[in-house]
Amino acid sequence: MMVYVARNANDVAVSYYYFYQMAKMHPDPGTWEEFLDKFMTGKVAFGSWYDHVKGWWEKKKHYRILYLFYEDMKQDPKCEIQKLLKFLDKDLPEETVDKILYHSSFDMMKQNPSANYTTMPKFCMDHSVSPFMRKGVSGDWKNQFTVV
Repeated sequence: MMVYVARNANDVAVSYYYFYQMAKMHPDPGTWEEFLDKFMTGKVAFGSWYDHVKGWWEKKKHYRILYLFYEDMKQDPKCEIQKLLKFLDKDLPEETVDKILYHSSFDMMKQNPSANYTTMPKFCMDHSVSPFMRKGVSGDWKNQFTVV
C-alpha cells in the first residue's frame, strides 16, 4: 500500500524555489524566472514534476495506491483523513481523528521540530532565508507568477 499526495504544479514550483534557496545542498536557484524554466524542463533535483506525478498516477493501475491532493487536504482535512483511514481499513474513534487533524495541521507541524527541520544546522538548511514550512496555502503561486 502506498499513499501519494500531489499538489498544484504552480504551487510546487514556488515552494521548491524557496526550498532551493534555504536548503544548502542545492545550487543557488538563480532568479525566479531562471528557476521556473529549470523546473518546467525537469532540470531540478528529482527531475520532472510532471513525469513524477504522471508516473505515480499510472502506477495506480497495478498497485494499491491512495492518490490524494494537497488542495483537498487543505479544503477538507477531515474528509481526506477519512479516505486514508478507509484505505488503511482502520476505524478510529472521533476523538482520535480530531487529534490527528490537530497534530497534522500546518500550523502545528510548523511549530514541531520533528516536522519543520529547525534542528538542522544552518549550513544545511538556513531558515533565516526561508523557513522549511513557509506558508502551507493553496493558490499562493498567484503572488509569485507574473501575467504575460
